[in-house]
Amino acid sequence: MELIESTERPKIYLTTNRIIMQIPFGSVIEQREKFLFELYRVQLKRILPDLISKWEKVINVKIDDYGIKRMKTKWGTCNRNAKRIWLNLELAKKPIEVIEYIIVHELVHLLERYHNKRFYDFMSLFLPGWKQFKEELNKYN
Repeated sequence: MELIESTERPKIYLTTNRIIMQIPFGSVIEQREKFLFELYRVQLKRILPDLISKWEKVINVKIDDYGIKRMKTKWGTCNRNAKRIWLNLELAKKPIEVIEYIIVHELVHLLERYHNKRFYDFMSLFLPGWKQFKEELNKYN
């Protein structure tokens, strides 16, 4: 990532191999962090609707809503009663396959609440390579 201090409005430029953030002169770390988190949120909001729709059709479930938030210990959560999933903002840093793994994981909770044999059988049915994606996700933690 490259930071450029400027008198112009904050902007983010995405190239194929880096992120360039144009930030105000003298901005503090908290302002820069907030700006970066907003970039992550925008990126996820751009890709999540299509991914969620794709996997709802595959799994034959439907959520009413999804949200993105910073979470300290989880990559996602599912509220079965509200049919809502929450996804961790940090997923924006992960490969698309890993994001899909988390989506599938949370959607499968609509079919099975607990992490039991039935849950993992569903995971293997819908996303046979899920264990590889879980390993990839957890190796950075």
